[in-house]
Amino acid sequence: MCLGIPMQVVAIDQYVARCAAKGVERDVSLFMLMNDEVKVGDFVMVHVGYAIQIMTEADARSTWELLDQVLAAEPLPNA
Repeated sequence: MCLGIPMQVVAIDQYVARCAAKGVERDVSLFMLMNDEVKVGDFVMVHVGYAIQIMTEADARSTWELLDQVLAAEPLPNA
């Protein structure tokens, strides 16, 4: 299973963006979006250290709401 995490770009240095989500910051490669114009303030979907798409703030918030629901769900009992 693959999981992308929405993060907001807070700084850019060439093809590396400092991104933040839920109080956590990470350096993220913009290499896969080099043909797109990524700006500070944009939201991006991050997968294994790479920004793989630009997304709207509404989509990022919706994704986090769903991820929060998954994390809040009770764990399944061990089989």
